[in-house]
Amino acid sequence: MKRIIPYIVINIALASFAFGQSKTQKESADSNEQEVRQAIEKYRAALLRRDIPMLEQIWADDYFFVNAAGEMLTKAQRLANLKSGATTLESINEEEELKVRIHQNTAVATSRVTIKGQYSGQQTSGQYRSIHIWIKGPTGWQLVANQLTALAAK
Repeated sequence: MKRIIPYIVINIALASFAFGQSKTQKESADSNEQEVRQAIEKYRAALLRRDIPMLEQIWADDYFFVNAAGEMLTKAQRLANLKSGATTLESINEEEELKVRIHQNTAVATSRVTIKGQYSGQQTSGQYRSIHIWIKGPTGWQLVANQLTALAAK
């Protein structure tokens, strides 16, 4: 019986440690999810205001965007479109079905987004399925890629 007691104590300690770890990991994931949601709102506001300095910070250097027409644009191309006024957005509603999944230092956010404005000189409005891929680095969360897919009108 005396030999069993140390094993029981060790097992209880290990179980407590494992429970504490999973709780800490969950809290960290919840915190990261909130940070990404805040980054998405900051991104939405920067697009609406055409805040070039903020977008330069939000978009990673190797950022790319796949638009609803299937064209792939770099960070420099997107910035040029915004600076020239070819792209101006009146409204972006990205709160619909917003889901954020955290995978260590990477976040994948999906949503249904309603956009109204002008894109590359053409009036546009409609609903799209959106995906954002965010990476957490030394300066915080940065957007490395996103894509829009047009949804059929219902």
